[in-house]
Amino acid sequence: MAKAFHVGGEGGWDYITVDDEHHKLYVTRSTHTMILDELTGKTIADIPGQQRNHGVALAPALGRGFITDGKDGSVTIFDLATNRVLGTVKAAEDADAIVFDAATGKVFISCGDAAAVVAIAADVDPVKGKADATVALGGKPEALLADGKGKIFVNLEDKNEVVVVDSKAMKVVARYPTSPGGAPVGLAMDAARRRLFIGCRNPQKLIVMNADDGNVLADLPIGAGVDAARFDDGYFFASCRDGTLAVAKETSPGKFEIVQTVHTQPGARTMDVNHRTHTLYLPTAEMTDAKDPRGRPIPKANSFMVQVVERTLN
Repeated sequence: MAKAFHVGGEGGWDYITVDDEHHKLYVTRSTHTMILDELTGKTIADIPGQQRNHGVALAPALGRGFITDGKDGSVTIFDLATNRVLGTVKAAEDADAIVFDAATGKVFISCGDAAAVVAIAADVDPVKGKADATVALGGKPEALLADGKGKIFVNLEDKNEVVVVDSKAMKVVARYPTSPGGAPVGLAMDAARRRLFIGCRNPQKLIVMNADDGNVLADLPIGAGVDAARFDDGYFFASCRDGTLAVAKETSPGKFEIVQTVHTQPGARTMDVNHRTHTLYLPTAEMTDAKDPRGRPIPKANSFMVQVVERTLN
């Protein structure tokens, strides 16, 4: 079932990040990052000072959070306890998705216009520090994830492939075509079974892939405008701008199916999941009939919300 936290406030939105241990939601709002109580939706704190933010990564053991800013290609570092900004470190043009890699103790940032992934040590000096290394990808990266064992998987939206980066050697070690899916954006992983789930926009597919050799195991139909994919407790999800959330699973050995389509608010294209409660959170807003330069509906003022999808499937 779905309900919503009506948050309001100014700014657009992109990725949302769940801190399931402390019951917090981190939501980027263009020029500021809101921290919400996961249980009530109330605002706990608001971190200002960004120009065009995208994603948040957390390194709890270090007590640090990281926010990407695409406009100036930087990463804002903040204290998880106080929410105080500690400093900023340059990444590269169009800093977008970000993930913490436990295998190296670094955050990895996909930088679209730079066609690269950038690594920054999570314990970097937030005032004088610099990025550790940059890996050229040969295409425009979107979502990325770390498998915790030394591999970073990155979608290349314009090349229709997933690139595998060795996070210790900092080099590309494999390229996996996403065909019959194209324009891959959303990315999730079942780490135990070594499967990738890739949300593609053109054609509209959810691709199931072997993470070790790139073999495509299944392609499933999904809605228009997918942006995020997540895996949780045997189910994988694709959230789409058209107001659909595809829910899929392996129904028998080697057979994958869409088992439910949840109707969400149009515009709910990104999401994250609390793996303890199996609850999904999707930021969106009420839409007007007007369109922006990209042809997307313009949100109504002060209508921002976070939809909450609670698990009913067994």
